[in-house]
Amino acid sequence: MRRNVIETVLGGVVLAVAGFFLAFAYTSADLRKVNGYALTANFTSISGLQSGADVRISGVKVGSVTELTLDPKSYQAVVHMSIHPDIKLPKDTAAVIASESLLGGKFLSLEPGGEEDMLKPDGRVEYTQSTPGIEQLLGQVIFSLQNMSKPGQEGGEPPKL
Repeated sequence: MRRNVIETVLGGVVLAVAGFFLAFAYTSADLRKVNGYALTANFTSISGLQSGADVRISGVKVGSVTELTLDPKSYQAVVHMSIHPDIKLPKDTAAVIASESLLGGKFLSLEPGGEEDMLKPDGRVEYTQSTPGIEQLLGQVIFSLQNMSKPGQEGGEPPKL
């Protein structure tokens, strides 16, 4: 009988510690959505970007991606984002889809410009750049290596050292 009580108390302690770690991980991971003003940006490709992804400036989270849609006229992907109300962005701000790591997800990086006029709520970021996928980059590397190895063709001979 005494052993059952000790096991029950020990199980409760383990559950309490697990709950503490879950709460700590949630608060330190900064998973909350940013409520602020809305902006949009059009991209040719948003592969890997998901709703809820971070919007960052210089690596600091300043917003969240709220929705991903398709523009039926231009067939471009439209990224809807919410930016913290304290952050004012110049009209010539650029939006770039960046990778967190080789295996990680994507986030939206904003690069503020130098213009004095600021983007208004419900405005649009005009300058965008989609990051090419890993398959596309590998294809370009293989193609350029093939051209370098064929003398007399477009790539020419490899440079002599």
